[in-house]
Amino acid sequence: MKPSWDVDLLVVGAGPAGVAAAVMASSLRMTCVVVEAEGVGEKLRAIGALENVPGGWSTGAALAEALAGDLARHQELGRVRVLSGRAVRVTGHDDCVEIALEDGRVLTASAAVVATGVTTLAPGDVPWIEAPEIRQLPPLWRTTADELAGRRVVVLGADRPLGTWLRTHPQAQVHLDVLFPEADQYKTDEVAGDPRIRLDLVDHVTVASVPRGFRITAEHPGGGAHAFVVDNVLGNIGSKPAAVPGLVVEEGGYCPTDEQHPRVLVAGDLKGPRMQRIAVAMGDGARAALEPYYRNQTVLGGPSKSGR
Repeated sequence: MKPSWDVDLLVVGAGPAGVAAAVMASSLRMTCVVVEAEGVGEKLRAIGALENVPGGWSTGAALAEALAGDLARHQELGRVRVLSGRAVRVTGHDDCVEIALEDGRVLTASAAVVATGVTTLAPGDVPWIEAPEIRQLPPLWRTTADELAGRRVVVLGADRPLGTWLRTHPQAQVHLDVLFPEADQYKTDEVAGDPRIRLDLVDHVTVASVPRGFRITAEHPGGGAHAFVVDNVLGNIGSKPAAVPGLVVEEGGYCPTDEQHPRVLVAGDLKGPRMQRIAVAMGDGARAALEPYYRNQTVLGGPSKSGR
């Protein structure tokens, strides 16, 4: 009986998790289509420093090039195809998954891995920052050590890139005043001993542009506030999930794996905030591709011995 789908696996998103899913699927002789709206590894290309990714990659751009090369190699084998397009809906059915694209195309597969990741939060996205004149802050992870040397720099938020940046630039002569909310407290342990930073727990921060830079007013738990002027403010306030319509979304916008349609798998940063690491996303993408492979093998008579 002819299957009711076009390919074995649809992958939405060509970041670390999506590419890992496609490579795993290809290695298992599954046909795979990768849908990507911007470019392979596009979000990675803005990351100026990597520190905890196996393989010796020191920048996001270098890793993005490697991921593009991986996909190109599997495209040459004829088992992976990359489509430029934006997914606007994922729908699971009893016999297939449909992915609708912005241009009207509808793709079908036995299963789908959605790995659209996260996007950077803006000051207006978080309740503890008031900055009506500023739509977006330059992110810490895009800066170089030379750009910050000799300057007083305020970093808003203690998200994970803070630790990565400091470990990647161990000799950087910088001083960072890090203002962060209670929600970021658990992330500060890995940087608390670094003498180049000062951690400042706050309830609320107001940022206003002034002729000499920015005027910061920080309000602290239990009352009290202090104001000062700096010439540079960087954002490190985290990210928000880029969920595709049709996924089951929990409070906060993330997409728990166990609540999705059985044919729809979620991989990487889209699942939740606490395990957001590039290396973790890669492993999770590969795991997601294995699930439909073994499910199909079981239906056909049991997993094959070569499925490793």
